[in-house]
Amino acid sequence: MSFWDVTRQLADGFGITLIIFGITLVASLPLGLIITFGSMSKIPPIKWITKVFVWIIRGTPLMLQIILIFYGPGLMNWDIMLPRLTAVLVAFIINYSCYFSEIYRGGIESISKGQYEAGQVLGMTKTQIFFKIVLFQVIKRIVPPMGNEIITLVKDTSLARVIAVTELVKAAENIIAVKSILWPLFYVGAFYLLFSALLTFLLNLAEKKMNYYSG
Repeated sequence: MSFWDVTRQLADGFGITLIIFGITLVASLPLGLIITFGSMSKIPPIKWITKVFVWIIRGTPLMLQIILIFYGPGLMNWDIMLPRLTAVLVAFIINYSCYFSEIYRGGIESISKGQYEAGQVLGMTKTQIFFKIVLFQVIKRIVPPMGNEIITLVKDTSLARVIAVTELVKAAENIIAVKSILWPLFYVGAFYLLFSALLTFLLNLAEKKMNYYSG
């Protein structure tokens, strides 16, 4: 099997990896903020239900969550069978939304109460204070930890193979099983390293752009 044949098959798998990464990121960023509002709610039932849900999701392996979402409905005799990629996306979005929600919460709670009070003195509503004063400061503070989670997401996409979704690593495993060659598995590392390097560069650029107080 030629180098270019392997590259083509791995590129197909990498396409699925990018789909998992992109959809998870786009969906979990806003959903994580909604979960944050739930965990910080002043209504006790909403607050504690959200906190328990986040605790369960963060305390169990993502691989287990993928398996439960894909196989769970069938095991409970529900007349539902999610497509494999859909099950992976649901598991990833829920998992990363919970992780992002904790990062959001930490960022919001790091803003001093004096800034909220100053906004109220100026006659601003709580919504205006959050979106015009607090939000941009929160974004600046959460970029580094958010970047770590985003890089982790790149590598976690390989867990999709547990239910036979042909992402990058699964594509390499298929080649190895058929052709009995090992080097494609090392080649996979180049894909991850280059993509992670690109994301690291973009995240560092974003962090510098949001350094409002430099100079």
